[in-house]
Amino acid sequence: MSFSKAVDLLRLAMMATARRGVCLADVEAEFGGVRRTAQRMIAALQEAFPATEHHIGDDGRHYWSLPARAIASLLSPSADELAAMSAAIAELERTGMGSEAALLKGLGQKVRALVPPERGRSLAVDEEALLEAMGYAARPGPRPTLNAQVDEAISHALKGPFHLMIEYRSRTESAPSRRTIAPYGLLLGARRYLVGIDLARDDGRLRHYRVEDISHAEPLGSSFDYPEDFNFARYAERAFGSFHNDSEYGEVVWRFAPEAVDRAQRFLFHPAQTSELAEDGSLIVRFEASGHLEMAWHLYSWGDVVEVLAPPQLAAMVQPWRRTDFPSLP
Repeated sequence: MSFSKAVDLLRLAMMATARRGVCLADVEAEFGGVRRTAQRMIAALQEAFPATEHHIGDDGRHYWSLPARAIASLLSPSADELAAMSAAIAELERTGMGSEAALLKGLGQKVRALVPPERGRSLAVDEEALLEAMGYAARPGPRPTLNAQVDEAISHALKGPFHLMIEYRSRTESAPSRRTIAPYGLLLGARRYLVGIDLARDDGRLRHYRVEDISHAEPLGSSFDYPEDFNFARYAERAFGSFHNDSEYGEVVWRFAPEAVDRAQRFLFHPAQTSELAEDGSLIVRFEASGHLEMAWHLYSWGDVVEVLAPPQLAAMVQPWRRTDFPSLP
């Protein structure tokens, strides 16, 4: 058996440890083969791991499952996998998701505890080198200040979901006021916004609360149900960054000059964007969103190599600040 086939067989064995096991369709989807190839791989799994069990699921499909203990001794994380976990922890901490970062740290400690000591020492050295090369030893740049108590309360409330009491000071208030909200999610960007419905208002409108302006938060014992037709990912796409403004929502069209096309094509400005090359070699990017101020902040970094074609309000905001002397593009 070739090395690559052995690796695939081990991957298949890990898939088979799932609660329902693995079926032929799963094998085809994971490894990109045809039905006959999937059947051969299942046969190899049964030959290599006699503990493999076969059963028919509620959907009428044939499934093969394997107790996790049957392959536990063969599983050991790689330095790349450990480095990726550490990088994910650093990114969660950077974006203010301290509770999730702590949970992932705990998982990492459990994983490392299962690695044999002699293997663990070499992995630690390799992981440290990878992290340094990836730049996660230090993450420069400004970020919002964090309040661990507030972050923990928000995380707990979102998991319920539970109603959340917050002490929040808006831009028009001189002191925080207490509000009870139904939290729907967090928008992460230049600023973090907690999205929720204020229960003291009867309009049912989603409002955004800047997390750094929440001085105290406390999950309540009461829970609520999300509307069945609400999708937070689609809601987030209505904005360019983390700030939503329904009055600004609409088509956005940017044109990047030919000399900036190569760089601009490496960016995803919006999940639902479309782009096309014009006859003059420029790149036209289109999407629908709101948040003109955050768009202007980003567009400023492109100097004079980007032009706003729509909407006119954004064009008027950006045009006076297009510079020609930036030494490099984003």
